[in-house]
Amino acid sequence: MELRTLLERCPLIAILRGVQPAEVESIGAALEDAGVSIIEVPLNSPQPFESISILARRFGDRILVGAGTLTKVSQVAEVAGAGGRLIVTPHANTAIVRAAKAAGLIAVPGFFNPTEAFALLDAGADAIKLFPAEVLRPPMLKALRAVLPADAIVMPVGGVGPREIATWTAAGAGGFGVGSSIYRPGDNARTVAAKAEALVTAVRVCRAG
Repeated sequence: MELRTLLERCPLIAILRGVQPAEVESIGAALEDAGVSIIEVPLNSPQPFESISILARRFGDRILVGAGTLTKVSQVAEVAGAGGRLIVTPHANTAIVRAAKAAGLIAVPGFFNPTEAFALLDAGADAIKLFPAEVLRPPMLKALRAVLPADAIVMPVGGVGPREIATWTAAGAGGFGVGSSIYRPGDNARTVAAKAEALVTAVRVCRAG
């Protein structure tokens, strides 16, 4: 799967921080039904590799499944072993990016400033994650877009909900990582479906102009 194509289909990465393996399949089904094409299980969730494996077996031919909050290069192989194909970090670790690309995986590392953004793109990142977006705000992204490569995909993560989609898109966002606005620990599949539908609707309204 090519990241840009998936983001054109639906520009959301569903971040399931805290998800339990016993519930992840039903939540994955709810997300797929809502039109979400990318799911991330942060590694600080309970038994994250089991959840990734469950998602990969059930949805891997249709949805890009992977892990977030990677902090060590060694975790890239663990994610791949569980069937994950997406590597997301909270920070600008070029070694993790290079390890992910060497393994044939998609890398979306986090950055906080222009120096980190350019270093990650040079390392081969498929997209870069502006984090924490609620601190950095859309004006920063708009300014960065003037100097970043035109084809660079920048995805704000942190504090992005349906109301923020249009503002971030206007600033140059190519996708969004959505956490509590799509899943909080304790949310059931029905709740996740409603949250996902609200986000997807916001995307559609924004794209319709």
